[in-house]
Amino acid sequence: MPHKIGFVVVSSSGHEDGFSARELMIHAPTVSGWRSPRFCQFPQEIVLQMVERCRIRKLQLLAHQYMIPSKVEFYISESLPEYFTPYQAERFRRLGYVSLCDNEKTGCKARELKSVYVDAVGQFLKLIFHQNHVNKYNVYNQVALVAVNIIGDPADFGDETNITSREKLIDHYLGHNTEDPALEGTCSGKSDYISPLDDLAFDMYQDPEVAQIIRRLDERKREAVQKERYDYAKKLKQAIADLQKVGERLGRYEVEKRCAVEKEDYDLAKEKKQQMERFRSRVYEQLQLHELVDAELMRRPLDLPLQPLACPSSPHHQPPMRSLPQPEERVTENRLADPFLQEKPSSHCLDMSSQRPTVDQPPPATDPPPKTHPESLPYDERPLPVTRKLLGAAVSEAERRDVLGDEARRADAAGEPEPLTEKALREASSAVDVLGEALVAGAYSKTWSHREDALLTLHKQLADTPVGTPKEDLKSMLRAAVFLVRRAIRDIVTPVFQASLKLLKMIITQYIPKHKLGRLETAHCVERTIPVLLTRTGDSSARLRVMASNFIQEIALFKEVKSLQVIPSYLVQPLKANSSTHLAMSQMALLARLLRDLGTEGAGFTVDSVMRFSVQALEHRVREVREAAIGMILDLYAQHRALVLEYLPPDDSATRRNVLYKMIFEGFAKIDGRPTDAEMRAQKRAAAEEAEKRKKEEIKALQGQLAALKEMQAGVQEKESEATKAKNQDTQERKVARPNAPEIPDNHYLDNLCIFCGERSESFTEEGLDLHYWKHCLMLTRCEHCRQVVEISSLTEHLLTECDQKDGFGRCYRCSEAVSKEELPRHVKTRDCNPAKSEKLANRCPLCHENFSPGEEAWKAHLMGPAGCTMNLRRTHVLHKTPVLPPGKGPAATRAGTSGSKVGSKIPTLKGGLSKISSRTYTKR
Repeated sequence: MPHKIGFVVVSSSGHEDGFSARELMIHAPTVSGWRSPRFCQFPQEIVLQMVERCRIRKLQLLAHQYMIPSKVEFYISESLPEYFTPYQAERFRRLGYVSLCDNEKTGCKARELKSVYVDAVGQFLKLIFHQNHVNKYNVYNQVALVAVNIIGDPADFGDETNITSREKLIDHYLGHNTEDPALEGTCSGKSDYISPLDDLAFDMYQDPEVAQIIRRLDERKREAVQKERYDYAKKLKQAIADLQKVGERLGRYEVEKRCAVEKEDYDLAKEKKQQMERFRSRVYEQLQLHELVDAELMRRPLDLPLQPLACPSSPHHQPPMRSLPQPEERVTENRLADPFLQEKPSSHCLDMSSQRPTVDQPPPATDPPPKTHPESLPYDERPLPVTRKLLGAAVSEAERRDVLGDEARRADAAGEPEPLTEKALREASSAVDVLGEALVAGAYSKTWSHREDALLTLHKQLADTPVGTPKEDLKSMLRAAVFLVRRAIRDIVTPVFQASLKLLKMIITQYIPKHKLGRLETAHCVERTIPVLLTRTGDSSARLRVMASNFIQEIALFKEVKSLQVIPSYLVQPLKANSSTHLAMSQMALLARLLRDLGTEGAGFTVDSVMRFSVQALEHRVREVREAAIGMILDLYAQHRALVLEYLPPDDSATRRNVLYKMIFEGFAKIDGRPTDAEMRAQKRAAAEEAEKRKKEEIKALQGQLAALKEMQAGVQEKESEATKAKNQDTQERKVARPNAPEIPDNHYLDNLCIFCGERSESFTEEGLDLHYWKHCLMLTRCEHCRQVVEISSLTEHLLTECDQKDGFGRCYRCSEAVSKEELPRHVKTRDCNPAKSEKLANRCPLCHENFSPGEEAWKAHLMGPAGCTMNLRRTHVLHKTPVLPPGKGPAATRAGTSGSKVGSKIPTLKGGLSKISSRTYTKR
């Protein structure tokens, strides 16, 4: 069975005067522990040698309240190196490390007890302390260790353990059960059981002398269980529980006495010493009275040396302590129970009567203590309730139920609450000391009216407390009242719950300011009650949920509580996955209301904490919680746009597939005044419909122009019919004079002509023009995204409004060109683009990104001229000069009517006096 292992300090890297590492060998409430030198170099080391080679199961460290190392490493070795030099470090095997809290949450007023479970064999343990946590109290950058505890097994007994395990396995298959069920859960029933008496917390808060008595009683209890003396074991168990309370109180007295000596308040130190002596003598007297221990066990430390690190269970290391006689040798069980059956129940307790004898004249151990009613004494002087348990051993269960039933009926008839049980007395001991047992009994009563009356009585008592009352008494009353309020908040009866809220509000808003108790007491009230109140916001009763939420919101706005910034820290804690729907919804609603009331500036809420909470709430299983989280994010975005966006994924199509993020980004757009996706789609549909309507109107106008042109052509043909022969003769003469000049009839000037670049060729048939537009025309280009042939001058508008990939482009406000939305933020941020000018001042080429003179002819000069656009890849084609055409009938005039439209809508040549319009889309075949 693992047990406490004794050790000695072999070496340390240094220590401050008066705080040697050897202090770690003693476990007691008053020990100071080890401290490193001031402004020391890190890491610091301590090497411990255990009393025997053992298998370590558990290590415990009790850190200092403000001299806290950031990390502690553990090393183990079978033997100690001859010299402590760096190259000898391999002799130690590293087990690992633990990190210690910086203790900021407690204001450096609490000590951290760190327990680590390990499995390592060795005899030397090395602790390495790293750089300290920085705080305002640790001005010399020191690290400290108050206590260290080692729990393990002797390493030389592994063979016996294996033999025992084999025997148990054989017994199991043979059907033999050698273990008593009563041993289950005790040190005898489990091989890996660690006794609470070996825990470091036990020794650090217990009076050393009482701790030794408790350990001896625990040994007797185990022996009694082994011998199946369960009644006696039950008595010992209760005595141990009561002695632990006694030991804690004596330990606290000892600490107070030491503090008084340090302050040179020797009157107070003497008073504490006498108080300890009186208290200890009465406890020992009652223990002797009931023959639970003998006189030899209760000697003072001068007579019985304390060995807190001794290992009584180790076969190889038995401490030099005198063994106690067994109970069978002194008295039988019947004889032990006789004194309790012969006296009345009121005298069965371990009496600590109000007649306090002086230290010089202690009461004789043989005389029984004077009989005094326990309720008439202060709680410190009341008898331990051990014999109340002993009384139950002599009465049957039926008789006990009758007695308790009669007492309850008498209490109800008299209108008084039933007396406190032993468990309630131990739990509420501090409140009973201050407020009295009658009031606390009412708060613990099974009748709700008594619980309510107790809270109202306490409310009146605190409200009537005079101003001149000592601060210590005021603080004691406050903490006792908070204890009862915290219990009453959990009450399921509405009037009791309301009374607890009324009392808590009075304490925070009246009692503390009236007596000027300060922020610490206000923080104590809030920190002890708010977590319980938050759990009530998830109550099944809607009325209680609303009351709890409204009360939290109300006290959060009090100036005494608002400055503490405590409530916001509780509200932004992440929601638990298994929390109830009511609790999650109440927390979300309460957080939203307080966020509007307090804001994010200096009131406890920050954008970081609220956004982390809200983003995590987006994944909650309840739809209402997710919707509330979206509303909270939108409220924050209205005030802190840039900060909120840092906690969300980028706004792209992949993110918008998530419905929640789509709702969030559409909400952002509404807040910014930007159109949402639905609105943008509607606008694009309207724009497309408007463009189609304009296109049809243009086609209709062109058809009218062609009809008028046909009529004009017919009139010209009639007028020139008489001179046809003369013209034919003149034509033959011109062919002879200029055989290389192409024939351009006036009435067929559009035949074999590109209306965009003005080039004329015999190959420009209907199919030849298609090929020219597709590959060679210098005024046209193919869109790389939809493969459609468009005019270079309208390429930007095509990418933004007509292209199949138009959703992937946006306009740069600086250069006015179409840029991919993925590249647009970087494009705008770098500001490397050439700024565009107004359309009236200059044209903008989408190929070379240069500005040039305005007008249609300027486009032809820029794209087709020898010094024109350098990025037009079609300039490698041979350019043919176009013959001069009649005024008003040139390509520029024709092109002006189709500017900005797709090449697919073109005017074909006129043949045989007919006109038609063909709409084609030039795509790659």
